[in-house]
Amino acid sequence: MPSDPYAGIPPHGRRRRRPPGFYFLLVVLAFVLGVLLDRAGWLPGSTGRRPAGLGHTFDPFWETWRLVDDHYVDREAIQPKRMTEGAIEGLLASLGDLGHTTYLPANEYAKMVDELKHGEHLEGIGARVSLRKEQPTILATRADSPARRAGLKPGDALLEVDDKFVAGMPLDRVVMLVAGPPGTKVRLKVAREGESHPLDFTIERARIEVPDVTWAMLPGQPIAHIAVHRFESSTDAHLRAALKDAFAADAKGLIVDVRGNPGGLKEQAVAVTSEFLKNGDVFIEQDAKGKRRAIAVQPGGIATDIPLAVLIDEGSASSAEIFAGAIQDHQRGKLVGTHTFGTGTVLEPFELSDGSAVLLAVREWLTPNGRQIWHQGIKPDVDVSLPTRAEALLPEAESNLDASGLAKSDDKQLLQAVAAVNEEIRGRINP
Repeated sequence: MPSDPYAGIPPHGRRRRRPPGFYFLLVVLAFVLGVLLDRAGWLPGSTGRRPAGLGHTFDPFWETWRLVDDHYVDREAIQPKRMTEGAIEGLLASLGDLGHTTYLPANEYAKMVDELKHGEHLEGIGARVSLRKEQPTILATRADSPARRAGLKPGDALLEVDDKFVAGMPLDRVVMLVAGPPGTKVRLKVAREGESHPLDFTIERARIEVPDVTWAMLPGQPIAHIAVHRFESSTDAHLRAALKDAFAADAKGLIVDVRGNPGGLKEQAVAVTSEFLKNGDVFIEQDAKGKRRAIAVQPGGIATDIPLAVLIDEGSASSAEIFAGAIQDHQRGKLVGTHTFGTGTVLEPFELSDGSAVLLAVREWLTPNGRQIWHQGIKPDVDVSLPTRAEALLPEAESNLDASGLAKSDDKQLLQAVAAVNEEIRGRINP
C-alpha cells in the first residue's frame, strides 16, 4: 500500500501540504491588506478614504510631518495627537467659515452633547458673554455669581480660557470652555480698558440657573423686556409663557433681546419667530447644489400685532439671525444694536473615530427675501454700539431699577429700543 495518501491522483489535482504556520501567516497578511485597503479608501465604508483626484496633494504634508519627527529640536513638543488636531483645525479654517464650521476634541464634543441635554441648568461662572470686534467680551455678570465675586467686569475681553487662546473661536465654544462641573476652577486671562497688562482670574464654577427665556416689565414703561438666551428644545414654550405673563402685566410693547445669543436648534428658531408673524416664510434653506426650500411660518403665534423691537449684536448668531432676519424682512419691528455675526448655516455634527467631531456647515440659510446671512450677517435698522465698559441690562437685573435709573443706564441699545417701541405705540394711539 503506498504510503502517500495522494498516490494515484494526478499531480495537478493534488492538494499540497502547507508548512506549519502557513494559515496563521495568511490571516495576518489578509488583516494587513485589509488595513491598507481601508486607509487607501478602497473598501466600502472606509472611514479614512482619500477623495478621488487628490493625487500627490498630501505628499508635502507627510514630508513636513517626517521632517518635524526627524529634526525638530524640542522633542517634547512632538505630540502626534495634538499635531493631528491642529492639522484638522487648519483644514477647516481654510474653508473661511471661521466662528462656525469647527473641530471639537472628544472631551469638548462630549461636553457639548451633555450641555444640550441639560437645558437651563448651566454650570459655570454666571457671566453673559458676547462678541465685540470679534473678541469674546463680558456683557454682564449675574448678581452674586462667581464671576462678579471674582471681579470680572463688563467690557473685559477674554484672551485665554485655561491657557487656550479664544480669539476667533465660535462664541458657543468659548462659553463651553468656560463652563464646567461645580467646584472645578477655570483660569481666565482678560484684557481690560485702562490696564497695561492682561489680568488673570481663577474662578470656581457653580451651578447657575439660567432659563432659556427671562423677562421683566421695564420700570416706568409699558414695555416688556424679554431676553432669549439660546434656542434649545423648550425655548418656545418658555417664550409663550413669558409673553402671556407680559400681556397679563398689561404690556403694550415688546423688546426681544438676542444679544450674545449664539443660536441653537433650527426648529426652535422657526417656532420662536412664528410667535410674532401671521404668515409668510421664516427663512429659505439652500443646499450645496443651490436647491432652495422655503420654511413657512407656523400658525398660532400669540404676539403678531403688538409693537416690537429686537436687540442684536455681534454675538447674535445662527438661529438668532434667522429670527432677526425674518422680523426685518417682514417689517415686523426694528432691529436695534450692531451687525450680527453671520453664521447662517445648518451646522451638522459628524463624530470621528476617536470621539472627536467636526461641526460642518452643510446647508445655508437665507432670509425670507433671499438675503444671505452667511458671512454677511444682519444689519440693524438702528445702529447703536455699547460703550466699552457699559453693562448690558438683563431682565433679572431690572427689578432693582426705577424709571430714572433706567434712563441713566449705559445700555444705550436698550434705551434706543425703548424709544423705537414707544414711537410705534404712540403712532397707533394717534395715527
